[in-house]
Amino acid sequence: MLSVENITVCYGQMKALQGVSLEISQGDMVALIGANGSGKSTLMNVISGMIQAVSGEIIWEGRPLKGLSPDNICQAGIIQVPEGRKLFPGMTVEENIIMGAYHPNVRRQAPESLQKVFSTFPRLADRRRQFAGSLSGGEQQMVALGRALMAKPRLLMLDEPSLGLAPKAAAEIFMIIKELNKEGMTILLVSQEVLETLSITTYGYVLENGIMALKGPSRELRENPKVKTSYLGL
Repeated sequence: MLSVENITVCYGQMKALQGVSLEISQGDMVALIGANGSGKSTLMNVISGMIQAVSGEIIWEGRPLKGLSPDNICQAGIIQVPEGRKLFPGMTVEENIIMGAYHPNVRRQAPESLQKVFSTFPRLADRRRQFAGSLSGGEQQMVALGRALMAKPRLLMLDEPSLGLAPKAAAEIFMIIKELNKEGMTILLVSQEVLETLSITTYGYVLENGIMALKGPSRELRENPKVKTSYLGL
């Protein structure tokens, strides 16, 4: 479905990513873990078209994405939920969610999509007229997820969805993500919550200083001595 092949990204003279490769098949939920500054968000932004790689290829369903605008990549079905949620706090919950149906090819289905979002997140239906900025962190993350679902993603990329949330709210978000994958959603998940992330994904990649240091089935990565020491504190 998605193939990232030998991607290199530079910020000036610094290589943020160097020869990074990654594969995601339809229906997978893949983990991307690593320390702050390891290049996780950069890789997501390259896939989304927000950053251009200096070399390498990104192939989506057999065709290259290189050179396509973020707008065209969204239309192809690759949707990113950014770190920090990036909501409009002075707009209502419903207005924020509907922003996800911006493109004409999904706008016609917006009423049906909105009802599905509210059935997935009943709490948001109760708060649909509230300003998004008045919600808790967990509820705001639900709004960000709901907005992404309005775009009818075929690949959903989640960048630190539990960041800054209380443990109970974080656990709820991970449960929702797991359910979305069970329903058939293909997901790339970036999270500092390494144990939880490797517990709900099937395959994982570990980035270190812009280089793909490890990869393998998530259950094997959980038992990897380096992962235990560096990321699980064991």
